[in-house]
Amino acid sequence: MHNDGKVVPIKAITDQAHTAPLARLPVVLLQVRDKAALQLRQGLQALFDNADDTLFEMADKAASNVEQNILFEAMRDLRLKRKNIERGYLDHFYEAFVQIGQPEALHSHGYDRLALVANDELERTVALDAMVARVLARDGIALNQLTLRFSALVGQALDDPRNPLGPAMLCDYFLRAGRSLGVGIKVKLIILKLFERYVLHDADQLYGEANQLLIATGVLPELKAVPRRRAQDRPPAEREAAASTTDQQSPSDPLDANGQAVFASLQALLSPVRGRVAPRLEACEQVQAISTRDLLRLLSHLQHYVPPTAQTDDFDLHQQLEQLLTRVSVKSGTYRKIEVVDEDVINLIAMLFEFILADRNLPRSLRALIGRMQIPMLKVAVLDKSFFSRSSHPARRLLNEIATAAMGWGASDDCQRDSLYLRVEKIVQRLLSDFVDDPAIFSELLAEFLAFSSDERRRNELLEQRTRDAEEGRARTALARQRVQQELNRRLLGRSLPRVVVRLLEEAWSQVLLLACLKHGDTSSQWLEALETMDELIWSVQPHTEDAARLRLLELVPGLLKALRDGLASAAFDPFATSEFFAQLEILHVQMFDTPVVGGRVVPNDVSERVLVLDEIVLRAPEAGEPQAAQVRLADDDPALLQVERLRIGAWVELLDEDEVQRCKLIAQIDSTDRFIFVNRTGLKVREWSRMALAVALRRGHVRQLDDTLLFDRALDSVLSQLRQAQAR
Repeated sequence: MHNDGKVVPIKAITDQAHTAPLARLPVVLLQVRDKAALQLRQGLQALFDNADDTLFEMADKAASNVEQNILFEAMRDLRLKRKNIERGYLDHFYEAFVQIGQPEALHSHGYDRLALVANDELERTVALDAMVARVLARDGIALNQLTLRFSALVGQALDDPRNPLGPAMLCDYFLRAGRSLGVGIKVKLIILKLFERYVLHDADQLYGEANQLLIATGVLPELKAVPRRRAQDRPPAEREAAASTTDQQSPSDPLDANGQAVFASLQALLSPVRGRVAPRLEACEQVQAISTRDLLRLLSHLQHYVPPTAQTDDFDLHQQLEQLLTRVSVKSGTYRKIEVVDEDVINLIAMLFEFILADRNLPRSLRALIGRMQIPMLKVAVLDKSFFSRSSHPARRLLNEIATAAMGWGASDDCQRDSLYLRVEKIVQRLLSDFVDDPAIFSELLAEFLAFSSDERRRNELLEQRTRDAEEGRARTALARQRVQQELNRRLLGRSLPRVVVRLLEEAWSQVLLLACLKHGDTSSQWLEALETMDELIWSVQPHTEDAARLRLLELVPGLLKALRDGLASAAFDPFATSEFFAQLEILHVQMFDTPVVGGRVVPNDVSERVLVLDEIVLRAPEAGEPQAAQVRLADDDPALLQVERLRIGAWVELLDEDEVQRCKLIAQIDSTDRFIFVNRTGLKVREWSRMALAVALRRGHVRQLDDTLLFDRALDSVLSQLRQAQAR
């Protein structure tokens, strides 16, 4: 038998779908899911990397400025939303596995989920159907075997269209994740084609590895294995796609047209800053350029003298290179200069790292660590100029992944004990000690870091989910408490009642009503019965002069006492207090029977203390403190309030308290109670605000929103803007 899995990713969204406990899924199924998720993530990254290049080439060949602008806008939209689409895709993928044991819940959402006009809808549907058909034609047998094994594992009959790894579902995840893309049908079809090329083209590997893993654990081993497709059996286009996603570009390969165009445009901007890296000598007739190979040797020499983290700010790359060039020039008797291309790379990398080291969106400890990566990044850029144009470049991705994973680091975190910090420190040290001229080390380190950060993220998401569930439970309780308050005040305000009855209703019976509302709702029979019992109790302690009323009271009391006793027991009310109340209630009821009637008016024998209820009853939550002071209100069009409206789930902010700076992430926006819930990077709750309170904190500077876009892209955009401004002067 298969053991149950215990720690698995949970989808981090505000409106949670119905989910089954992940612990019910067999461990081997979770292993299949996680292995497939890694391959799908790599495929998506290749898709977006090549989409950028493809759209750039199309824009370069556009027939008109309008068409070119549309394509450039599409590139920008893809870059901005890429991260959310990749994350959303995997969220939908994980959700499908959560639902795999619930056939009534597991279904494809269909291609009609993406709203298009009729002709566009038809064109897209035809393209999708063709994509799915091609996968089924190539790998249908392997998929069918995988579906049978999934069915045997979960004890439910599945079919290929409802298999979470089937091509229809894989396409559906992509459509739902990319719903926010503001691009036309032409660009959408291009992206779908790239999805087929970079995600679906290796379905044989996806199904083959999943089947092998299930066979190894004894799941339907008798099914005949399907031979894997060989590279030479694939169509030429697929072979080219597979090669482009697995082979690293070597330094000797010619730059692609996009890379050449990008670097040429960068060089044009960098021309005003040339001449900053030169020997501190007067120029002489004997001038000798330093080859790229010799430059790499000089950089490797400097690499071993990069100062520790605490002294990174004191390390000036230009100054260090000037000293080396001066020493080499004096020793050789010639004026050694760096080639223009290499100097442009040096200046650009230096400017990028100046931005990174000053970027307040990064934790200070991370900035210092990244600062030590400057020379390795410079060397890889000298070796491969596509570093600046390829967002999929392993070195560039490594930098981005580290920055993304460490976004939540706070100033109070113990870096020397933090597993993430230690992992990044290990990567930096490995680069400084081992990287000479083989960029493959970046691919290796990237793969290791992705595996590490994936495990870290899943653990954090589990805690985030628990925090989110707890906060949603608090919100439901708050709404139920307001409903109970409403019913109590409707019945008690303006009435004169025995103090003991008022106290019981406010302190004890309110809990009975609260539980009924939470468990069954305010239209349920349990809720209505609890209200009826409260009404009967109030009526029973009112003076009655008519014989019919006294007769009714006599008939009512036994059932009323039983209903009260059962209700208080269900709410776990203090038994001693319950007994005391019933003793007092008995005295009150006896008085109702024994009180003589004089002149049509009740004259009590022993008048119990009665109170006139004039103030509204307010039920406080057990954890509630003192009521907050009156809140400052901002105008509806205030920029801070508009900024809060634009906040998305997953956004990071920085709390600027007097004693420390703390970072936290928005994980839930609960509209019913007007609460924004923030947690630290481990998923534990840090703070909550109302919409207005958060806007006021932003306006006063107590909270600052962080920019969590990709670090390298952010740095490059800033440097280019700076260079363009300098050129315009």
